[in-house]
Amino acid sequence: MREVFDSAQLPPSDRLDAYHALMLASRMRAPTMFATDQATDARDGEFRAVLRAMELGAQQVSTMRCTPMRARRTPRLIRQSDPESYAVTLVQRGHQGVEQVGRQALVGERDLVVYSTSLPFDAQAFADGPEPACSVLALVPQSLVPLPPERVEGLLAVPLSGREGVGALLAGFLDQVTASSAGHLPGDGPRLGTVLVDLVTALLAHHLEAEESVPAPSQQNALFLEIQAFVQEHLGDPGLSPGMVAAAHHISVRGLHRLFRRHGRTVSAWIRQQRLDRCRSDLAEPALHLTPVHELAARWGFTDAASFSRTFRATYGVPPGEYRHQVLLGSWHPTSTR
Repeated sequence: MREVFDSAQLPPSDRLDAYHALMLASRMRAPTMFATDQATDARDGEFRAVLRAMELGAQQVSTMRCTPMRARRTPRLIRQSDPESYAVTLVQRGHQGVEQVGRQALVGERDLVVYSTSLPFDAQAFADGPEPACSVLALVPQSLVPLPPERVEGLLAVPLSGREGVGALLAGFLDQVTASSAGHLPGDGPRLGTVLVDLVTALLAHHLEAEESVPAPSQQNALFLEIQAFVQEHLGDPGLSPGMVAAAHHISVRGLHRLFRRHGRTVSAWIRQQRLDRCRSDLAEPALHLTPVHELAARWGFTDAASFSRTFRATYGVPPGEYRHQVLLGSWHPTSTR
């Protein structure tokens, strides 16, 4: 992510004015950032903020760490510049208050709130204790969300759970895409942007009970991510199988296989590889060096030690015990057949 603003690089007396000016000029810096009037209860020298941003195709995702502050978007600012986007905020630490279309929402950690750049709003970030407030903001063009704007308006400034269901998928995606941005390739941005749009659409449709309005590709992509999250949570269950996964998501086993084929995978092979990856990670963990290999394998759903050993060797080129020995000695050189 590129750094847009860091108050630590400025004299304390200049920080608040500099951030205020940046937000007012943001339409010139990045078309998908919207201008706001800023105010804060903190004196100039106490104001601290770090803003980073990244583009995912036509979408933008930014992270914000700040002392308590307030942002207002007025009709005048909307007339000056409007990216016509939905702003989706994930609160990572602290609280955020949003007022729009006559509603007020106070959103806590791990929850989400949606508001529109095309309508006036008042937003406040609150820190709990000495640590700054932290949040992730995603801007998604309204034109890419295939839901009637008048219906979406009913969800503006409404707290939405980011701890379960589709909300948890979106929250997890925002966490991961911002934390791992340094490893993204140039072509990853548009693809990740498509995933973001699909997840935002799925979240809104879920709360509107309007899934039938979502195009089939978006539904399928959101379902695939939901299934992946389910598998990750149940890797330690020896009974995890295509049948179990399909039943949990109310689809047929045939439909599940078809969904995975679209992504160039098979269900069983992907489950097996996820389990192997977890086992390999545990084998490389010094704190677990006294835990028998078969116990680590069982932790991730491998009930037959001999079968696990053969599968591990076929995938990584060495038996699991030898892999552990080489990694802990620092002499491991990949010979994977994956």
